[in-house]
Amino acid sequence: MPQPPQPPLWQSAREQARLLADALRTPSHAPTPVLASAKNRWLRKLPYLVALAAVGALLPVTMTVLAQDYGMADAGARALAVAQTAPLLLALTRPLQAWWIVFAADVIGGAALIGADHVAGNSWPWPPTVVIGYLVLMAFLGLRESRRTLVGVWLATGAASVLFELIRSDLSDGIWVLMIVLSAVVLVVTGALRERGEVQRRLAAQETISEAERARRTLLEERTRIARELHDVVAHHMSVITVQADSAPYRIAGLPPEAREEFGAIAVSARESLTEMRRLLSVLRSEDADGELAPQPGISRVQQLVEATVRAGVPAELSLSVGASPVPQTVDLSAYRIVQEALANVVRHAPGAVTRISLTSDGTHLTVVVVNGPADPANPPGPPLESVGTGHGLVGMRERVRLTGGTLDTGPLPDGGFRVAARLPLTTPPPPASNPTSTSMEDDE
Repeated sequence: MPQPPQPPLWQSAREQARLLADALRTPSHAPTPVLASAKNRWLRKLPYLVALAAVGALLPVTMTVLAQDYGMADAGARALAVAQTAPLLLALTRPLQAWWIVFAADVIGGAALIGADHVAGNSWPWPPTVVIGYLVLMAFLGLRESRRTLVGVWLATGAASVLFELIRSDLSDGIWVLMIVLSAVVLVVTGALRERGEVQRRLAAQETISEAERARRTLLEERTRIARELHDVVAHHMSVITVQADSAPYRIAGLPPEAREEFGAIAVSARESLTEMRRLLSVLRSEDADGELAPQPGISRVQQLVEATVRAGVPAELSLSVGASPVPQTVDLSAYRIVQEALANVVRHAPGAVTRISLTSDGTHLTVVVVNGPADPANPPGPPLESVGTGHGLVGMRERVRLTGGTLDTGPLPDGGFRVAARLPLTTPPPPASNPTSTSMEDDE
């Protein structure tokens, strides 16, 4: 005859009992020392000192108490004392296994003391030495095992205490209640400390991951911005090529048919390249990128940038000596962005600092130098400017210098100021190496 279905409450209780039994059988951690992950050296050694002190003090005292106060035979007292105290050394790395040994020894000891000569008038079923050793073991357990394991240990302790009380309540002096309460307190406190440490470690790991992701996102954002600006630069030249190729047969008389076909093919290829670049730009350009359709700035707008910085409360001086040498559009834009980011850092991190900006050209390289002194303590940070920068600081400078094939040097000065120096080639740069830029400090963003 089929059995009636069990009530859901009973099934839930059985499942919880099974989980508790599994938790008591299987440790929730590898056999590593208690507090092994602590940063403080003395804190890592503390469990060893506690275990050695507990075993060294409790072992002889337990032997004496069992033999003299309770009248147990010497051999039995020695064996029981060793079983109840020595496993505390094992608890340094395997507290759950040590608890099984100590708990079994304590239960056997409680049962053996029922027939002892002088048990009346003494604490039973747990002698005071048993309570002290058991609480030390609870502390080791709470610092290592999971919450479910701790609940199982406490329930087993309470069940054994109640069982002894039911068997011989006339011998009990109420120490079983003290055992249950104190073990619960120790498990709760040490378990809370363990969980707090785990939460702090997870938060630290998450912060490390978040910082790495933030740096990666900053780099990707700046590269995307450079790609958009590079499109504007290249698109201009491609448009000129298209117009020149289309108009060549009309501007140059006597062109052979082969040359006309070649110019036509060049114009078609240029138009196809422009179409592909516009498709790429539609992916890179975000919908909320205000001002990205405006003409790209260059060295000619550095003076306006410096004037805006002066209005923000930063005394800045500009020395501009570029000469008549043509400046490639990518270098022109990169030089402006480098000055922009350098001045933005001054406004944010060194308000009121005297700043000198220098742009010089020797015909082959453009040198950009921005040097600021220490911040003026009496000058608060200035208000945001229209040209405060992309917000990517030295990361953006490195990427722009890498684009042009130049070099970048940044670092603090002895007087507390900061220096940014970039050297950008005015000719076609060679293929970039794996790390063409050299910097002396990390981004201060």
